[in-house]
Amino acid sequence: MIAAVGFGALIGILLGLLGGGGSILAVPALVYGAGLTLAAAVPTSLLVVGISSATALLPRLRAGLVRWRIAAIVGGTGAAAAFAGAAVNRLLDPRLVLAGFAVLMAVAGWRMLRGADDSGGDCALPGGGVNWRGCLPKSIAAGLGVGFLTGLFGVGGGFLIIPALVLLLGLGMLAAVATSLVVVVVNSAAGFAAHAGNAAIDYRITAAFTLAAVTGSLAAGRIAGRLPTQRLQRAFAWLVFAIAAFVAVQAIAGPVTA
Repeated sequence: MIAAVGFGALIGILLGLLGGGGSILAVPALVYGAGLTLAAAVPTSLLVVGISSATALLPRLRAGLVRWRIAAIVGGTGAAAAFAGAAVNRLLDPRLVLAGFAVLMAVAGWRMLRGADDSGGDCALPGGGVNWRGCLPKSIAAGLGVGFLTGLFGVGGGFLIIPALVLLLGLGMLAAVATSLVVVVVNSAAGFAAHAGNAAIDYRITAAFTLAAVTGSLAAGRIAGRLPTQRLQRAFAWLVFAIAAFVAVQAIAGPVTA
């Protein structure tokens, strides 16, 4: 139980600061730290991340950082695609899936480090406004891709949503983090619905994990808006690299199947 509280707080802090990264750490934390089976850890992580992401979103709502139309498009298409990803997950070799996932995250981290902050794009024109003719298809593509991966890997997808919003749609980092939290909540709900029937959930551990995550996300969310955008983006990129390395090790060593 102590391990669940500690890991929950860490994941909440990551979500509060960066708008992502917590869910992919939640599954190994619940398996190795809290002793859950993988089948139970996946829906539990999605439940915890969805609730803590909604909490981390609160200070961003007051600041007006969320791009609601983009969040609705990416989140709506992603929710539908999450069910397809969950179905494919049951058909593929887990090692192959994890290896491809690690490569994808490494590429995303590298692109973030190269610097694409506030560069503008169809969804965030330099002078303000949105070119929906170009933004709409990009938003749909981003939602389908991230939603499918959410279902495939059993994660909220913030570590993929933020690079997509920054690099593909041209949002600034602060707006991308806020918007990603909305999408993570939607995707987590869809992913939970797709995975929830696989195993019984230990609600005692889930409650402790969630409470710690919510507390961490609220505390970190108050600090995130004061941090320089470029520093936040670089921190997120290095977090993605660290997670990619962890996933690569898991792919080589063999995923947990219990």
